Amino acid sequence: MTDVRQHPNIVLLTSSEIEEVSGYVGNFHVRVVKKARYVIEGDCTACGDCSKVCPVMVPDEHQEGFSFRKAIHIPFPQAVPSAYVLDMANCLGNNPIACGKCFEACQKKCINYDMKDEVVEFDAGVVIVATGMETYDPTELEEYGYRKFPNVVTTIEFERLLSEGGPTEGHLVRPTDMKQPRRIGFIQCVGSRSRKRGNPYCGNICCMNTVKDTLLLSEHYPDAECTVFYIDIRAFGKGFEEMFVRSKEAGVRYVRGIPGEIREDQATGNLILSAENSSTGRVEDFEFDMVVLSTGVVPARGSEEIRRKLTLSKSPDGFLLESHPKLKPVDSPTKGVFFAGCAESPKDVKDSVTQAGAAASRAGILLAKGEVKIEAITSAIVRENCVMCGACAKVCPYNAIIPPDKAKGVYPSVIEAACAGCGTCSAECRFDAIEMRHFTDEQIMSQIDALLAEKPEEKILVFACNWCSFAGGDGAGTARLQYPPSQRIIRTMCSGRVDEKFVMRGFEKGAAMVLVSGCHFSDCHYISAVRWTQKRVEKLWDRLEKLGIRPERLQLEWISAAEGVKFARVMKELDEMRKTVAPAEVAETRRIIEEADRKKADRKAAKPQAL
Repeated sequence: MTDVRQHPNIVLLTSSEIEEVSGYVGNFHVRVVKKARYVIEGDCTACGDCSKVCPVMVPDEHQEGFSFRKAIHIPFPQAVPSAYVLDMANCLGNNPIACGKCFEACQKKCINYDMKDEVVEFDAGVVIVATGMETYDPTELEEYGYRKFPNVVTTIEFERLLSEGGPTEGHLVRPTDMKQPRRIGFIQCVGSRSRKRGNPYCGNICCMNTVKDTLLLSEHYPDAECTVFYIDIRAFGKGFEEMFVRSKEAGVRYVRGIPGEIREDQATGNLILSAENSSTGRVEDFEFDMVVLSTGVVPARGSEEIRRKLTLSKSPDGFLLESHPKLKPVDSPTKGVFFAGCAESPKDVKDSVTQAGAAASRAGILLAKGEVKIEAITSAIVRENCVMCGACAKVCPYNAIIPPDKAKGVYPSVIEAACAGCGTCSAECRFDAIEMRHFTDEQIMSQIDALLAEKPEEKILVFACNWCSFAGGDGAGTARLQYPPSQRIIRTMCSGRVDEKFVMRGFEKGAAMVLVSGCHFSDCHYISAVRWTQKRVEKLWDRLEKLGIRPERLQLEWISAAEGVKFARVMKELDEMRKTVAPAEVAETRRIIEEADRKKADRKAAKPQAL
């Protein structure tokens, strides 16, 4: 951080919070609230006189609560700037009767109790999101007794106890009696790889962090006995398997099995673990002086707020979703926004540094060009059809459409640099006032007509989004999963592009069934567009029912790119449903829709005459 602060081209804002981000790639405007420190950082010499006289003692967050700090303090030894900050929430106040001792002790008079938060605004061409991650809180896992038994600690707490800059200056002791523990147990996957409690994903760093800790213990405390309880050790990085082997050679015992309960011996403070040893097939009891919970990781606090401010997508695990997992691993779906480190997924230091370099390179390339090239799949306003209702701006997940102003006669306009081409605006517009480039209504209608030109009653018309369900079908084919050949697939950039008239055209042309398929809500490539898909399909079900057409013939499914098996299964189920649709029902459906279209055309023709 010192190097960052000293760099001539970097402005470092600490104790700050992003309040608002507006604009688009190349033209972002950022509003930041810089929190008041109540200490003039340029004048503070970090002499510590103020902290010495401060009477307030609160748990030190940096030391995980194992020690205390004063109300006026330096957050951590390497903090930048190297200046004190006053925790006003715990300060006794600036009334001389209450306190005011720090102000009196400061020879530089750099303490200002009246300091206010400062608003900083600036423009940016690109944004890199590096919000990091946090560790899982295992309190809800009552069987492990965390917070109930003092000698049960998490990995991060154990790290502070081992650190030379920690509360015990690197001397490992257990919290209850401050004695050196001889028998230490490690429990892996606490809060990870569990669908019922905790998180279903792997924390990535937990296994090797435990292996590293056991090696440190074997070097500094040769008489320590370490036992690791695990599901399986994931040592996939460079040199990681060698570390794992070294740990076992150092005498660390690895037991394949996760403990189901921890009990405390109140007389000694020792901990008794009951665990199934899958190698022996027996439930065994183990006694330890101290137990370390290798907790998983979760998205950082505030990342959800950042996601909303930058209109980003997130994956089912809560981390931010990249534009493409292989081709654009550091790009977000929002142009000009990139990811670095654990904002996108759990990573170790090496992978975080690698991704940070990639994000910086992607940002540098974009800024060096001076202009942005976009794919020609954006939307365009057809003014002669526009009634300035503003529906298009309401549904755009990227805020790429400037709303109309009827009072001033200003039509809506598309910021093409921000438009991602999902097509949701075009599907929601009831007046055909938005045209999509390359995925025009005429092109999609022509595909429907061509696919259903012969024996349509034997076919299922499938609208599949490009990023998920279409890719899921491709995955099913790659995996050689068999499913009936009755489907006819039309690719759209997003399921949000599927207009009501596309579905009705499919039934009018004789399709036995129609499927609209898109991303899951949690990992929509276009942020929230899939939600408008569901609303539109629900309206269509009501419309079909009113017309006397079975709503079940229109299906809605969420299939991700990784769910090739589900894609094949859904296609099999749909084919079975197709067989229940008789040719007479198809013919009647065509007649009903043609009649409804004729009445609609008659009303439209009669409307100008009535005026």
